[in-house]
Amino acid sequence: MARHLGKETTRVDGLAKVTGQAKYTAEFQIPNITYGFIVLSTVAKGRISAIDTRQAEQAGGVIRVFTHLNAGRLGPPPAAGAAPGWAWPLQSDRVFFNGQPIALVVAETYEQARHASRLVKVSYQTEPHNTDLATVLERAQPDPASAKAVPRGNPVAAMQAAPVKVAAEYRIPIHHHNPIEPHAAIAFWQGDQLTIFDKTQEVFGVQKHLAAGLGVPAENIRVVSPFVGGAFGASLKPNYYPSLTAMAARELKRPVKVVYTRAQMFTGHGYRPHTIQKVALGADRDGKLSAIIHEAFHNTSSFEPFSDATTSFLKQVYACPNLHAPLKVAATDLATPTWMRAPGAVSGMFALESAMDELSYALKMDPLALRLANYAEVDPESGKPFSSKALRECYRLGAEKFGWGNRKAEPRSMRDGRLLVGWGMASSVWGAFQQPASARIVFRADGTASVTSATSDIGPGTYTVMTMIAAEFLGLRLDQVHFELGDTRQPKAPAQGGSWTTSSVGSAVRGAALAITAKLLELANRDATSPLRGKAPDEVEMLDGVLRPKGDVSRSVAIADVMRRTGTHEIVETYDSTPSPERAKYASLAHGAQFVEVKVDPDLGTVKVTRVIEVTACGRILNPLASHSQEIGGVVWGIGMALEEATEIDHRYGRIMTASLQHYHVPVNADIHAIETIFVEEEDTIVNPLGVKGMGELGMVGIPAAIANAVFHATGKRIRDLPITPDKLL
Repeated sequence: MARHLGKETTRVDGLAKVTGQAKYTAEFQIPNITYGFIVLSTVAKGRISAIDTRQAEQAGGVIRVFTHLNAGRLGPPPAAGAAPGWAWPLQSDRVFFNGQPIALVVAETYEQARHASRLVKVSYQTEPHNTDLATVLERAQPDPASAKAVPRGNPVAAMQAAPVKVAAEYRIPIHHHNPIEPHAAIAFWQGDQLTIFDKTQEVFGVQKHLAAGLGVPAENIRVVSPFVGGAFGASLKPNYYPSLTAMAARELKRPVKVVYTRAQMFTGHGYRPHTIQKVALGADRDGKLSAIIHEAFHNTSSFEPFSDATTSFLKQVYACPNLHAPLKVAATDLATPTWMRAPGAVSGMFALESAMDELSYALKMDPLALRLANYAEVDPESGKPFSSKALRECYRLGAEKFGWGNRKAEPRSMRDGRLLVGWGMASSVWGAFQQPASARIVFRADGTASVTSATSDIGPGTYTVMTMIAAEFLGLRLDQVHFELGDTRQPKAPAQGGSWTTSSVGSAVRGAALAITAKLLELANRDATSPLRGKAPDEVEMLDGVLRPKGDVSRSVAIADVMRRTGTHEIVETYDSTPSPERAKYASLAHGAQFVEVKVDPDLGTVKVTRVIEVTACGRILNPLASHSQEIGGVVWGIGMALEEATEIDHRYGRIMTASLQHYHVPVNADIHAIETIFVEEEDTIVNPLGVKGMGELGMVGIPAAIANAVFHATGKRIRDLPITPDKLL
């Protein structure tokens, strides 16, 4: 019986966070620190024809103003004849997007650097630019996966023959992550050794990036990131500021700190791309899908390819013999997009699940019944069985809890006084991924353990769940385990993204703990009288200071006695976890169902999401307390995506006009009402040794579509262009 896993557990790092003991990147205290402030371009494309830094350099406290004219070299020189590109800051006079860094002012105080940054005078030779995806669709190119993919069956012919068809276009604007903690770095050199504190989701990724940029061996660079105040993909790939900070510190031979302002974050770490999707569904009169044609387009920058795989997951949702779901990407004069919570999946499923709702009305069929009629018992893409899939139970339980059977089918048929009431639903899907990962455990004779792995904790509770896993398999109390992360001196771990941290790093922690159990068994059996002789490592367990056969308390040895007798002060085990080859025989996905109620004011067009039931099947739940928090957070973000979030761009200047939390709207407490999250646990021995699947992305995936479907049910107006704002309903 599990001692810790599956039990509600409060955060082991909670006290440190609420008392200020947890240090975030900008809070580390380094002697003799200097402060950098970034100057951004004010045009979208062209060249810097002149940059005058004299007044800034004469301002009080200013140490140096770095520009493309005097910055240290970053990255290899461009190849002869190569097209102009932007990979490293301050390396040329070219401007590729509005808000590109063009100077760094370094001063003795932050205020001095900020003041002097406003004294830098820049002249440009501008060039025509285009920041509007809708006007460059003809230039879009297939992303790498789409370029290699072939349609399933013959979707064009099947669509033509389908008795019932729907076709529509759906649009999602650019979204920005907006975590509370701004991106920051502190860099200092000791000889040829660099230490950098950075807000990152992958310390080893930053290390590799800086090694390439600075031309130093990776082992000379230490990256430290113990706490991250939200990231959601905004720190998955290295951003430009760590190399800028490290370069300045090397040139000045002093520590340098750089912290983004909120406005700088809007061009400094990527965003969810602008997406346009054209969806056509064909079905017979019983609702069985015969064809899906789902064409997606999104933007990237002019200098870097990027794909969020918009249509990847949706190919595995419904049993349909004919499907074509290509993604094309078009270059624009904006910064490069990046991954943002549930990347690709939430965008693709908004379009598909909205189209499924439209099909249900065309068929005069209940939306849930339509999904059940097209339920995929095996993976439609590969034909492989699922390692586990409890989506049908999610549908059943969600509908029961929500009261879906009481839904009136006709739009505008349900009211609460003068308010229009709408009920909508959707499905969600995400991959059950596992990456190679390593973890080290030091187990001491006093019954305590230190656990390390260079993963991150951007908020989901990594410190807690890794402590729980280690304590479970070492037979310890939680307070006897100390877990550390976020340092390139620790065993290698993948980026915290894709909802794979627990499956990957957790499997490594489990493996290291079991290796310690095996070592203790070997030590115990050096004694000829050991009651554990003849037992295999998988037949024994550690619990409360003893090593014993599983399920047999009568034959045990005291671990402290074994270690003392063998002169062992501590046992150190590093375990490298890799996905099992068995996974290749199966399709592994996490699934969910969302049921949403909205109330719409018919006079004002305001929408309130008054009730959400979200049911999720994502393997084994290790910490229900944190897991429910994760799913609630996903629902909240989905509400923001559906009703509020949009990055507005003035295409005349290629400039983001909503670069603040005043103008970029996100949900606040007043926007959030009743949310209930439910788990349908799955027994899955294939996905990984812990049987867990990712949930961090999954909780958001179906919410925007479910809200849009509920709004149509309430109002009879189909809004296909997010966000659903009052002006679109009046």
